[in-house]
Amino acid sequence: MKFTRTNIFDVVICEPKVHGDGRGYFVETFRADKLEEFLGYKINFCQDNESKSSKGVLRGVHYQLHPAAQTKLVRVIQGRVLDVAVDIRKNSPTFGQHVSVELSAENKKQLLVPRGFAHAFVVLEDDTVFAYKVDSYYSPECDRGIAFNDPDLNIDWILKKEELNLSQKDTKQPLLKDTKDLFEFGVDYYA
Repeated sequence: MKFTRTNIFDVVICEPKVHGDGRGYFVETFRADKLEEFLGYKINFCQDNESKSSKGVLRGVHYQLHPAAQTKLVRVIQGRVLDVAVDIRKNSPTFGQHVSVELSAENKKQLLVPRGFAHAFVVLEDDTVFAYKVDSYYSPECDRGIAFNDPDLNIDWILKKEELNLSQKDTKQPLLKDTKDLFEFGVDYYA
C-alpha cells in the first residue's frame, strides 16, 4: 500500500497494490497496521457503508461534530467519482481549502478524510458503487453540512450545475462563512 499526503497534509491518498493476471486480480483494500504506522495515530473503524448512484448525483458536503466526528476511508468499487475533502478547522492554514481526487474502480485509489474535514463526492458514471469506512457511528444530533456551491470553497464539480442531482437536505446547507459548528485547528479529536 502506498500512502501520499496531499496539498492539505492530513488528507491522504491510499493506493493499494493490485496483483493481476489472466484470472483477474487481488488487492488488499485496507491494512490498519500500515495506515496507522504512516499516520502516527490509531483509527478504529467501526462501520462500513456503501451507496450506488447515477451519474450527476452529488452527496455532501457533510461532516459530524465532536464527539461523533468521523474519519472516513473512501473508495469506489464500480464506476467513478470526484471525491472532495474540505478543511473546516478554524485557524488552520488551509481552512476552507479542499482536496479533489478522482476515485475509480480502475485506479483503485482511496482517500482518507480525517476528523475536522467535510466530505462530498459527485458521481461521474452511471451505476457507481461507493464504499467507505467510518470510525464513529452516524449521529443525527451531530450531523452538519456546507453548501456544495459555496463560492468561497470554489469546488469544480466537473459536471454542469444542471447535471447535478442533490438531496433536498444538500440543497439547503449554509455557506461555510455562516457555519458556527466547526472544528478547531490543533485540537486532538482522536483523544
